[in-house]
Amino acid sequence: MNGKIRFLFLLVVVAFFSSCNIDEEITTTLPPKIVLDNETGVYAVKQGREIIIAPKYESAEDATYRWTMEGKVLGTSPSLSFMQEQVGEYFITIAIMTDGGSDEEEIRVDVVELEIPTVSIAGHKQQTIAVGTSLNLSVAVRETSLPTTLCWSVNGVSAGDEATYVFNAQSIGCYTITVTATNEDGTHSDQVEVEVLAAEDMPLVWEFDRTAYHTVAGRKLLIEPSVMSDEKGITYLWQVAGKSEPQGGDARFVFMAEAAGEYRITATASTEKEGEQVTLTREFTVEVYEEGEFYRAKSGTSMADWNKVYEYTPAPGQFINELKTGGFDGTQTTPEAAIAYAEARMSEKDSKGNPNPIWVSLGGFGGYIVVGFDHSIDNSGDYDLAILGNSFSGSSEPGIVWVMQDENGNGLPDDTWYELAGSETGKAETIQNYAVTYYRPTGAGMPVQWSDNLGNSGEIDYLKQFHRQDYYYPLWIEADSYTLRGTCLKARNYDVSGNGTYWVNAEYDWGYADNFSPIDRLNNTDNADAAANANHFKISNAIDFECQPIHLDYIDFVKVQVGVNAKSGWLGEVSTEVFGFYDYNMKK
Repeated sequence: MNGKIRFLFLLVVVAFFSSCNIDEEITTTLPPKIVLDNETGVYAVKQGREIIIAPKYESAEDATYRWTMEGKVLGTSPSLSFMQEQVGEYFITIAIMTDGGSDEEEIRVDVVELEIPTVSIAGHKQQTIAVGTSLNLSVAVRETSLPTTLCWSVNGVSAGDEATYVFNAQSIGCYTITVTATNEDGTHSDQVEVEVLAAEDMPLVWEFDRTAYHTVAGRKLLIEPSVMSDEKGITYLWQVAGKSEPQGGDARFVFMAEAAGEYRITATASTEKEGEQVTLTREFTVEVYEEGEFYRAKSGTSMADWNKVYEYTPAPGQFINELKTGGFDGTQTTPEAAIAYAEARMSEKDSKGNPNPIWVSLGGFGGYIVVGFDHSIDNSGDYDLAILGNSFSGSSEPGIVWVMQDENGNGLPDDTWYELAGSETGKAETIQNYAVTYYRPTGAGMPVQWSDNLGNSGEIDYLKQFHRQDYYYPLWIEADSYTLRGTCLKARNYDVSGNGTYWVNAEYDWGYADNFSPIDRLNNTDNADAAANANHFKISNAIDFECQPIHLDYIDFVKVQVGVNAKSGWLGEVSTEVFGFYDYNMKK
């Protein structure tokens, strides 16, 4: 290296060390760095709760800080206290500035709902019972991830902490029974008002759903109350106008006329209360028609398929109100809209215009659909009617089939329903006149509670892992409870695995919709893909309310009703599905 170059090199070295050292201390400042206390940069907090976000910082001497969200400064401290009442995602930027430079990080705060435990008491919120009797109450609690406790109280006095409570009516008076569910996120209560009366002060109840009936000459008609007192010592008397002798002495009445015409009936229920006679009077009219008076013959334009849905009243179930698989859109808030939904599903066509119906779920026990045809379906003595379901081996969800003639010719299904007998008719385990009442949940995401006319109770489970609609209780039913009545078969579902992972809904021999019958499906396919396939039915199997055969020359309306009150673990409630109905006589 020559002298000139060496001299220049020394100047550079001297200049460098002169600029970087003062009293032998290094004065170069490194840029700051943010080290989040959450590796993902995503934080979670419940609504209305405070979260402290406190990153660590490197090279942060004499630093300034700025927390911003959507251009608004939230804070200027090293840590941030954040709270929001609205559920949602919030994106926040933390920036640090020093003389040596700056750094920033974007974080996300997920504000989630509080898991407040909603609680609901099954049954009516105002009840009247007699002194000396008991009232059994049970609750449903919306599932949360937090431990929840229950507390029952009667008029403010603690009374228990179990899921069920038995109120013993020992004294006359008015009682408020409250249950409160509590966890770390909050509390929720439900209550029942109970009036306890002396036995002699209990009101006499004897109510009927209707006062006008229709039937056909020579057929039995049952007139029975929908609600009645269960006390003893009540005397009933039925009188048919024009008949000199009383015609019945029971709470319900069986009427039959041999000739067409209008018949008037007067009925009384009497009992003695506090030394005085208490009497209720009810009046009915029965129009009696001749068989075949309103028969509608087929024409050249008649269709084999159903042509109108008249009623769609499912029980609560996992596909009711469901926006995806169930096909609801949230506008089904009236019975008319629900009927339109069912008609659209069963009328669906493929891209080529061919029929391609979609199933309609009937929910839990008792849920039903009623359809009609553009002609009367004849009783051939053989299979006359076909109903499409989606049963396959190991998956049968039997629906009871009912038929009706348009006895009064008004084009509406307001006459007498007759059940079509099946393989389980007449068996000891088959329950006729079974009734289940369903109760509206008090909050979203809760099971639907039910009670039956045999003293049992239970729930339609809320399956949040599959369906997330708010309620399984039909949106178009305005009342806070409703009752469905029909025939209930003994359940045949069972858990093969023993641990709840593999359930089988076994088939019944014959006579039910959506049932993998070896007899009335009329084919041997296994239907492994759960496609629409038909069960076939004979009008000649019609029976009356006494389970006795009844001859019908033809029918005009068909009802399918879920015939089992059962659930299969994670599969949910046993629920009949229907795709369509047709006059099999026209397709033989």
